Amino acid sequence: LHERLGRLNGRRRDTVEEVWRSSSLHNGGIERIDEEGGGALGVGVLELEPGAAQAVAALTAQGIAIELLSGDTQSAVDDIADQLNITQARGDCRPDDKLARINALTEQGRKVLMVGDGLNDTAALAAAHASISPASALDAARVASDIVLLGKDLSPLAEVLTVAQKSTKRIRENFTISTLYNIIAVPLAIAGLATPLIAALAMSSSSITVSLNSLRLR
Repeated sequence: LHERLGRLNGRRRDTVEEVWRSSSLHNGGIERIDEEGGGALGVGVLELEPGAAQAVAALTAQGIAIELLSGDTQSAVDDIADQLNITQARGDCRPDDKLARINALTEQGRKVLMVGDGLNDTAALAAAHASISPASALDAARVASDIVLLGKDLSPLAEVLTVAQKSTKRIRENFTISTLYNIIAVPLAIAGLATPLIAALAMSSSSITVSLNSLRLR
């Protein structure tokens, strides 16, 4: 969109605004249009996606480092970053720039969660350790994502991470329970100390214990 507006040299301001309103990227209006010789130099968006501020605040509270990568102008990106209290923000990013940043963080041993909804996000979404798109995202972005939110609201992002961390913990606990069961039960069975009835009861007890432990996620 910025490229389209930037090439409208000599056009009237209302023409530029009409292009912005007709774009599918419009999200609340024009915050600023700087003109020089009739051309549009920068466009900023007034409104954030629903739940964006809550999601960033909750993730920051969890100690998650957040970076904002956008194809919009740097000034517009800085405005959004200020609203969200994001210290690392980079504008004028092409798809390969986003992909390169994901790969760089991965090489540093980071586990990257990418959130995006546009066509220029698909490569980064596919390359990230995990990726999420809102329901309003383009089809290509949703296909490239591991998780698709049911709505446009981004506030569940923090809850998604919490549930994922709890799930991982329960899985490890279940593996521990199963390992301990086998360490105890297998030698007893080999020694002939476990009758078929006792073995069946022990197996059922192990399965029930694992299932009940998994239900603690609720």
